[in-house]
Amino acid sequence: MKINLAVSPGTTKDCKTGNWRVYYPLIDHEKCIACGTCARVCPEGCVFPVKDEKSKKIYFEKDLDYCKGCGICAEECLVKAITMELERR
Repeated sequence: MKINLAVSPGTTKDCKTGNWRVYYPLIDHEKCIACGTCARVCPEGCVFPVKDEKSKKIYFEKDLDYCKGCGICAEECLVKAITMELERR
């Protein structure tokens, strides 16, 4: 019997995994330069661009239902607009 234990990146979209996270990313939209690095480095695709209709500015938001809290987005942010905050439940 063959058991496949390895999964491909982005598979958390099949099942919400954010409920066991310890830290979550907090994005400071004032500091953000909308370069998209956070979205490119997120292994689960939890960071995505959003356009503010009022100001026409693009900023990035996160989907905490699927975020594992790995902190890669915060580590790679060029202007340090993302910090990892302790999850409080």
